[in-house]
Amino acid sequence: MTRRNVCVVTGSRAEYGLFYPILNKIQSSRELNLQLVVTSTHLSSDFGSTFKQIENDGFTIDGKIDNLFKSDSAVSIAKSAGSAIILLSDCLDKLKPDVVLLLGDRFETHAAATTALLLNIPIAHIHGGEITEGAVDEQIRHSITKMSFLHFCSTDVYRNRVIQMGEDPLRVFNTGAPGIDNIVNYNLLSKASLEKELKWKFHDKTALFTYHPVTLSNFDHEIELSLILQVIEASTLGVLFTYANADRGGRAINQMIELFCKKNPIRFKVVKSLGQLKYLSSISHASLLIGNSSSGIIEAASFYKPVINIGDRQLGRLKGLNVIDTGTSIKDLADSINLATSSNFVKQCQEVTNIYGEGNSAKKIVNHLINNNLSVRKSFIDIK
Repeated sequence: MTRRNVCVVTGSRAEYGLFYPILNKIQSSRELNLQLVVTSTHLSSDFGSTFKQIENDGFTIDGKIDNLFKSDSAVSIAKSAGSAIILLSDCLDKLKPDVVLLLGDRFETHAAATTALLLNIPIAHIHGGEITEGAVDEQIRHSITKMSFLHFCSTDVYRNRVIQMGEDPLRVFNTGAPGIDNIVNYNLLSKASLEKELKWKFHDKTALFTYHPVTLSNFDHEIELSLILQVIEASTLGVLFTYANADRGGRAINQMIELFCKKNPIRFKVVKSLGQLKYLSSISHASLLIGNSSSGIIEAASFYKPVINIGDRQLGRLKGLNVIDTGTSIKDLADSINLATSSNFVKQCQEVTNIYGEGNSAKKIVNHLINNNLSVRKSFIDIK
């Protein structure tokens, strides 16, 4: 029997972490053959050269697409996307996959979808139908949906939204979020083991902080982040920072955080890339999460952790009762920290049910990749 070639394209540490359980399932399948292509920040030393982690995890990388320009200006991001299309064209033409599997809404993901579409390669897409009104990811995600043939959504609400966009319900599935699989499957590190890995001690109250650029706004990210850091410094929190992604303004955010942590390395620690195991272990041992990352919305609920979601980047995404939406003013954020660390709110979080699934997403996705027909042709289904 000929195995179906599934080409997974990944461009960031967070996306790879979500792909991880799916990659394992594909690699162990008798019906599928894994082809893995890495792009963008995976090949950048500025973001931790995370392709090495992928290789250490036991995966063979079939293509390395070094497309990322050494700047995070809007022009450089556009050039990075264009470079990805040029380099991926030769790569996918050589690999000749039966389907390209993509996740989410990054600019390099859009480049991979465009390339696959123009090469007449069917696309399967994970996490379609979601809304994040504060980032360009919103338009990118919906655009990839219209280029894709199979759709793996994380809730019924998102599945219905993809169907609303004219996709055939028979090709749109609620598989849950694959990030939950890692929480179920990993043996997370103890606090002592994690502290040894980080060379840093957790505090009585420790926040895990991830803050990405809000790409559809025109305000100065550095001014906003400086206000956020003022509030954090005035609090009693210890904070473990992770890097922002490679969007416009991301490098400036990372430089500010590096300088901030040097002021008090006992209270503050920054890590370019924790990797999925250390990241999830950090959530489990942290008191709360602060920032504007989707992991605060999706994965944190499975740990029953309070989350302070800053600003509009995740506006529109379905959230649990453990999430506090806050503005970027000093007063708003300070009040939110007080609420998130209060005994009543911490108790409320213990009763949260994660709406994004129970940890069996990868199995569902791989079964659909095996059992569904593939095509680049599809009809627009009008809502009746």
